Amino acid sequence: MKSKIITQGFIISGLMNISVLVFSRFFTNQTIPEVDPVVMSNFGLLMITIWGLAYIAIAKNYDKVKWLVGVFAIEKLIYGCVWLKWILNNNVSEVYEKDFMAGMFYSIYGVNDLIFFAFFLFVFIKLNKNQHET
Repeated sequence: MKSKIITQGFIISGLMNISVLVFSRFFTNQTIPEVDPVVMSNFGLLMITIWGLAYIAIAKNYDKVKWLVGVFAIEKLIYGCVWLKWILNNNVSEVYEKDFMAGMFYSIYGVNDLIFFAFFLFVFIKLNKNQHET
């Protein structure tokens, strides 16, 4: 995978995180924190936005912070696992009935996190492999 594509991946991941602002209507959507008050409180949503800014901040220099890329992979894996637990124990259609945007959010956030877990893990492995080859 080329460096330019990887940079774009970091930017897309960051924008996906920042899209929380749209789904939460800039933290005024009460359904998202009501459905999962521990992980998706307004503070939690703000921190997701901050993670997104971090992905974008290193997009052009990801190769200089390989261990941070590893941290990003772990963070995405955790959110993906939390979502899997939530989706197995809750009915997302009930969330849609309360609020369409919240339903959309709960339908896609974990899939997004698992996809970007794989992306960050791939980049981390690639960076480690490149270091050993030089």
